[in-house]
Amino acid sequence: MLDLRYVRDNLDDVTASLAQRGFEFDVDRFLSLDNARKQADMQSQSLQSERKKSSKQIGQLVGQGIPVEEAKAQVAETLERIDAELADEVKKAKEIQESLTEFLMAVPNLPDQSVPAGQDENDNLEVSRWGESAAFDFEPKDHVDLGEGFGFEFDTASKITGSRFTVMRGGLAKLHRALSQFMLETQTEAHGYEEVAVPFIVHQDSLRGTGQLPKFEEDLFKLQEERPFYLIPTAEVPVTNIVRDSIQAADALPLKFASHTPCFRSEAGSAGRDTRGFIRQHQFEKVELVQIVQSESSEQALEELTGHAEAILKALKLPYRKMLLCTGDMGFSAAKTYDLEVWLPSQSTYREISSCSNCRDYQARRMQARVRNESTGKPELVHTLNGSGLAVGRTLVAVLENYQQADGSVLIPEVLQPYMGGMTQLTPR
Repeated sequence: MLDLRYVRDNLDDVTASLAQRGFEFDVDRFLSLDNARKQADMQSQSLQSERKKSSKQIGQLVGQGIPVEEAKAQVAETLERIDAELADEVKKAKEIQESLTEFLMAVPNLPDQSVPAGQDENDNLEVSRWGESAAFDFEPKDHVDLGEGFGFEFDTASKITGSRFTVMRGGLAKLHRALSQFMLETQTEAHGYEEVAVPFIVHQDSLRGTGQLPKFEEDLFKLQEERPFYLIPTAEVPVTNIVRDSIQAADALPLKFASHTPCFRSEAGSAGRDTRGFIRQHQFEKVELVQIVQSESSEQALEELTGHAEAILKALKLPYRKMLLCTGDMGFSAAKTYDLEVWLPSQSTYREISSCSNCRDYQARRMQARVRNESTGKPELVHTLNGSGLAVGRTLVAVLENYQQADGSVLIPEVLQPYMGGMTQLTPR
């Protein structure tokens, strides 16, 4: 959530910055709520001042020789009126503040100045490329055709649950598991992340804290109505909320967490996109990276975290490119985002496999996640970052397509072989 004082003091800049994201900031609504809140506060303060004066009258009357009980009785009616009006004003101020908070909850983060202006993925900026795409002397198959011989069973999953779910069997399931183990161990052993196992079900407060609610409820799987619980859309939600409503010691930061979880998304806004295969599923797995840092180090932390995700692609020898997302293509809570896109031979293009974002204090303000300033002793908001290290299913797709052979087999990347019991290739069943 944006800082109320900053929005109030920089309204024109905020409006222009959000417009670059394609978001129309309702200035009239904001000013109406903000002014109403100020008026309610001023009225409450006026009534409190009036109450103090009325209370002093009791002492003044007693000083004039009037008995205490009689003095209280003379002022009682006035105090009752003030108390009733004050209660109404306090209630009104609370309701207005809640409306103002809800309004700001629906406003996305402000983009960093380094983020290019643009409307969609076509306006993203390529930062770098790594690796050479494989040269095939045969027509490469896509992962669906390849996977049918190894244990991809989309029809079986459809029978069990519905579309956009997958059953994997045999060596394919083992390779999927090997990828997640390799990713998790690399991040924890080589890059210093602490592994955390978290719930796959969260409540509304956690989703509000990281920005999925209230705006994106239709993208979530809601479990019940009376006391709403949701399946997690990403481990970012439970992991980042570890620091919700807390004050960290300065020397405890940075906190670096890695978590392997399933993710559940309704894909409400993606009708017709990637309906074939394993690219866009309702249930998939990721190894998520989260960093909690002090404000002055978050820019450096984004570069570091992105590099940790890149390290997986390099170890797997998968060609990829690094993209700086434009204002119109960033996620709701992000101030700056790098996407890593892996090369898929069957599509002759790069496809997203990781998104690494610096949310600055946007999520922290919603969660009240803070750090105690060593110089002042006062609590300040932390900065939060997150990124996929990597999306396991999409990495499996990339391995299948980039390591396929003319005979239909798939070579297993060298770094994964220890997790595969020494297997060097998958052979169609």
